[in-house]
Amino acid sequence: MPLSLLLLSLLGLLFSPSNSLSLSFPLTSHSVSSQEASLSLSIKTKSHGKFPFQYSNALVVSVPIGSPPQQMDMVVDTGSQLSWIQCHGKVRRKSVKPMINWFDPYLSSSFSFLPCNTTLCRPRIPDFTLPTSCDPTRHCHYSYFYADGTLAEGNLVTEKFTFSNSLTTRSLLLGCATASTQNRGMLGMNTGRLSFISQAKISKFSYCVPDRTGSDLTGLFYLGDNPNSAKFKYVNMLTFPKSRLSPNLDKSAYTLPMKGIRIGNNKLNISPAVFKPDPSGAGQTMIDSGSDLTYLVDEAYSKVREEMVRLVGPMMKKGYEYAAVADMCFDGAVAAAVGRRIGDMWFQFENGVEILVGKGEGLLTEVEEGVKCVGIGRSDRLVTESNIIGNVHQQNMWVEYDLSNKRIGFGVAKCSGLKA
Repeated sequence: MPLSLLLLSLLGLLFSPSNSLSLSFPLTSHSVSSQEASLSLSIKTKSHGKFPFQYSNALVVSVPIGSPPQQMDMVVDTGSQLSWIQCHGKVRRKSVKPMINWFDPYLSSSFSFLPCNTTLCRPRIPDFTLPTSCDPTRHCHYSYFYADGTLAEGNLVTEKFTFSNSLTTRSLLLGCATASTQNRGMLGMNTGRLSFISQAKISKFSYCVPDRTGSDLTGLFYLGDNPNSAKFKYVNMLTFPKSRLSPNLDKSAYTLPMKGIRIGNNKLNISPAVFKPDPSGAGQTMIDSGSDLTYLVDEAYSKVREEMVRLVGPMMKKGYEYAAVADMCFDGAVAAAVGRRIGDMWFQFENGVEILVGKGEGLLTEVEEGVKCVGIGRSDRLVTESNIIGNVHQQNMWVEYDLSNKRIGFGVAKCSGLKA
C-alpha cells in the first residue's frame, strides 16, 4: 500500500549514506529462568561505541532512543513489524517496576505523539491487529497482539535513535506502550512497511546464536554485511503479491520453501505440501528470531513425535506437556542419553539444501529446572496454521536475511565467543 506524503515525511532514511554501517551484537543463550548476562554492542563506523546487550531465549538489544538518549531494552524480532518501547510519564515514576526498562517521554526533546488526523490512525489501516483509534487526548492509539497471546498497546509516536554523535536517526515511527504483558520492548524486523529495517532502508542483517549448554554463551549479530557470507548456503525466500487475499498468510514474514525433516538417516514421511502455503495461506513456513521454540502444523508435528517415540519413547516424561504446546519432554538426568539416541536433525529446503538444526543433546531445551524438551511445539495450540522455525533451531549457525536478493543464508559456525 503506498505511503501518504505525511507518512513519508515521518519515516525517511535511518542512517547517513556516508556511514558504512556494521552493527555487531554479542549474544548469550540460556533459559528464561537463568540470570541474564551483561553484554555489549559495538558499532563499526568512523566512530565507535558500545552498548549493553542481553539474550534470554531472544535477542535483546539495549538501544539508545530519544534526545538525550535513554537506553531501551528491545527484543530483535524478525517475526513482527511494529517496534515499540515501554513508556511511562512523570506521574508513574514512583510505581515503576525495577525489572521493566521504562522510557520517559518527558525527558526527550525529540519525542512526538502521532495525532489522530494522520493516515496511520485511520481505522482500516492493516498494519495493526486491532484498528487504531483516537484517545481522549487526540493521540493515535494502537493495540498489537502476538501469536503467543502477549500484547502491547499505547500511542504511536516518532522518536530518534542515537547511536553516537555522528550516527543519529531521523525520527522513526514506533509504539509507546503504556500496557503490555512483556518487560521489554520490541524491535520489529520483518518486511512490513513500518518495521525498523523498512524505515531504516536496511537491506541485510545476520546473527549467530550460541548453544545453551556451553560455558561461553556469547555470539554475534550484524546489521549490514557479514564477513563470513561467502561460506553461506542460500535459500530463496517465497514472496507473495500484495493483491493476494489469504486469511492465514503473513506476507511480511520471511517465508522459506521447506521440503522436509530428516532425523539421523531417516527422512520423515511428511508431504512437502505441509510446509507450503495453500490458497488460504495455511502451511506457511517462517523463520522467526523472536520465537523461542519451533512450531509445526499437526501433520508434521505428529511425524516428528512418532520418530521420537520410536527412538526414545521409554525415556519420555509421561503425562507431561510444556505450556500446552510441547509433549516430547524428558527429565534432565536422561537428557544426554536421549540426545545420543536421537542424533542429528536436519531441515530440508529447495535445491537440495539441508541445514543441521540440532545435534544430540543440543536438540533439547530446558523449559523448567530439571526438565528438557525437544524444542518443537504444536502450532495449532497457538491458533495458527503455520510452521515457525524458532531460535532454538538457529543455534550454532549464521542466519543472514538478505532482502536485496530475497534470500536467507545459513552458515555452520561455533557461535560462542565470536569476535566482531
